[in-house]
Amino acid sequence: MTVFDLSGRKALVTGGARGLGAGMAEALANAGAAVMIGDLLEAEGKATADAIGSKGATTGFVNLDVTDDAAWEAAIAATVQELGGLDILVNNAGIEITSLVVDINPDDVRRMCEVNILGTVLGMKHGLRAMRPDGPAGAGGSIINISSVAATIAFPGIAGYSGTKSAVDRMTRVAAQESGKLGYGVRVNCIYPGLVATEMGLGLATDMAKLGLFESVEAAVGGVVGLTPLGRLGEVPDMADAVVFLASDAARFITGTGLPVDGGMGM
Repeated sequence: MTVFDLSGRKALVTGGARGLGAGMAEALANAGAAVMIGDLLEAEGKATADAIGSKGATTGFVNLDVTDDAAWEAAIAATVQELGGLDILVNNAGIEITSLVVDINPDDVRRMCEVNILGTVLGMKHGLRAMRPDGPAGAGGSIINISSVAATIAFPGIAGYSGTKSAVDRMTRVAAQESGKLGYGVRVNCIYPGLVATEMGLGLATDMAKLGLFESVEAAVGGVVGLTPLGRLGEVPDMADAVVFLASDAARFITGTGLPVDGGMGM
């Protein structure tokens, strides 16, 4: 057994049907955790759960709209019942809508606030309630919020998204303070992923080119790589391994912090 062994622990990953969330769910399962996929994409979410389960892990799927308080309550209850507890919550669900500041659509900003900010704080609300000593899981644990390198740098075209991901960082630190002072036994941290070539990441690069900020999608990607000391885009396992670390006993004395996983882009 190592400090990265998550055997016996139970996790819920939001936005786990595809992309970064699916990679994080798989990495947690590979480390020994039972994993529930929470997502609105039912077919994709069940397929991801089945794929992870085919390797021997205990998995499940729960339909979850992260902006809905009652949906969170039901998803946490289903996770505790089906997996036998809850020790790890990964608030990964998020959206990005690219726009120049001069062209901001208020509805787009509201939607990002609902998913990225409200969705994350509701996750922390119900995760803390479940994991604290008087909760239905009651054994403490780890909450990991997915912020973004966009919270630490200024990059054109993502003002609204950057604002919401900066909020995730601040909320993480407040929740960690409250959890510690009230004796919940739950560590709360976040990570700042760099650009990853998922559907969402490549969509951002495409949008940057459409807005005229870069000559092409390739130039947009090259611009990000040029700002990254390690000289490449991030990969899903880079982010997933960071989540496993923060969920594990290797991070037992770490709370209220943001971990850059960005190749040095945000330094």
